Parts: sequence; structure tokens; C-alpha cells
Amino acid sequence: MIKSMTGFGRGMAEDEKRSFLVEMRGVNHRYLDFSIRMPKSLMSLEDRVRKEISKVISRGKLDVFITYRNYAKEDLAVQTNLHLAKGYVDALNSIKDSFSLKDDISVSLVSRFPDVIFTEEKEENIEEIWSLLEDAVREASLKMLEMKKVEGTSLKNDMLQKKEGIIALVDRIRERDKLVIPLYKDRLEKRIEELLEKVPVDESRLALEVAMYTDKASIDEELTRLSSHMEQLENFLKEEEPVGRKLDFLAQEMNREANTMASKSVDIEITNLVLSIKNEIEKIREQMQNIE
Repeated sequence: MIKSMTGFGRGMAEDEKRSFLVEMRGVNHRYLDFSIRMPKSLMSLEDRVRKEISKVISRGKLDVFITYRNYAKEDLAVQTNLHLAKGYVDALNSIKDSFSLKDDISVSLVSRFPDVIFTEEKEENIEEIWSLLEDAVREASLKMLEMKKVEGTSLKNDMLQKKEGIIALVDRIRERDKLVIPLYKDRLEKRIEELLEKVPVDESRLALEVAMYTDKASIDEELTRLSSHMEQLENFLKEEEPVGRKLDFLAQEMNREANTMASKSVDIEITNLVLSIKNEIEKIREQMQNIE
């Protein structure tokens, strides 16, 4: 199944204590590259998040956003800073003695001073948290995978259509190429006759010139290899595993054959057909850049 590297996925998981929202989006990239934004308190789980996503996605640049909410009041602990409280009491007593004030220092008074009584989160059970986060990450990954498959199918169909267009152009070049050598021979023979006027043409010399031209201008091998690349393209698009890197290499080889044919061609019609092939190959190559 051909998959695009672009897509979006969202996953949610919650229980009576906490909830997770995981959102991820992917774009083209040569390798698998992660950018994960998550609460600092959960950073120890980042590697697990990467591994879970990697089970489903193998290539592309992924931006992952993880939102965490904790509803459990029992996860908060009340703490007191007795050292700070003593400082406040000592300060109050100093004020009292300095100005002969009434002694009305009370617990309620001292507790209202900043940071004497405060709350902090208890250390959470990381395995319990991961069990929930894992579900959200998996759901987001699978939803993104479905979107990647849909777009991948569209890319595949488009490339196959362009492949058929290239095959048709190759067939036209083959037919035209059959006429090039005879036309060259006729033109050469007429040119020699014009130059030598009434002197008979040396058929052996003419045959040698035509043979040398044929060897130099022959594009049979390039046409055969390009046709083979078209078959490879179709076969790659049928594979179940990621084929993006294979297609990158194949596009280079397709371009190589087209460039060689263009450099060898001395026939304007063949040259124009080769340029059309190069145009179609470039369109295919652009589509390949999106494939995982």
C-alpha cells in the first residue's frame, strides 16, 4: 500500500483521573524526524512515544503535540514550610517587642503568609500514565496512517497514469526511430551526389558512414531501459513496504536515460518526444517526493 508522507491524526484517551490528547501532522522529509511537545513532567516517556509512532510511520517529518490533564485531587499533597513560618513568627515577635504591641499571633495569621502552606503534585505512577498515553498515541498514529493511505492511493493512480503516457511516447519514438536511419542515408547520398556531381557514389564508403552514424545515434538501449523502468515503477507501487527511497533512485535512472536520448537525437521529432518524456518524468518525480 503506497502511503503519502503528509497527513494528520488525533487520538484521545481518558479515565477518571486524567486525560490525554495527542495530535500529529506529517510532511515530506528524507528520513523519519520527530518534534515532540509534551509536559516536562512526562519527558521520561518521550522515547516510548517515538517507538510507538515508529511502529506505524517510517518516513517524514512529524510534529507531535501532547496535552495532559490531571483531575485527581489525591495527586496533590499539602506541604508546610516550617522554616519559613518560624521566620515570620520571629519577625512578628520582633515587631511586637519593638512597639509594645498586643500579642495576637495565631496559626491562622501565620498560615496566610506566602508559601507557608502550599500544594505540590505527588510523584505519579509512570506505568499507569503510559498505559493511557499509549492508547492516545496509537489512535493518533492509526488515524494519520489512514489519511496517508488515502493520499497515497491518489498519488499512485496519478503516477500510473503518467507512466502510461510515457510508454505511449516511447512507442512513438520507436516507430520514428525506424525511419531516421533510412532518411539519413537518403540525405547523405543526395548530399554526396550534389558535391561530386557526376562521380558515382562509393557504396561501401556510404555504408560505412551510415553504420557509424547508426552506432552513434542508436537509442535502442535507452528505450529498452526506460521501458524497464516503467515496469519497475508499477511493481514498486504494488509493494506493501515503504518504497519512497526506491522511487527516488528510480527517478534518477529514468532521467538519465531520457537525457542520454536527448543528447544522441539528431531528429527534431524524436527530440520533441524525448522532451515530453522528461516533462512527464519530472511530474512523477515531484509526486515521488511525497511518498513514504
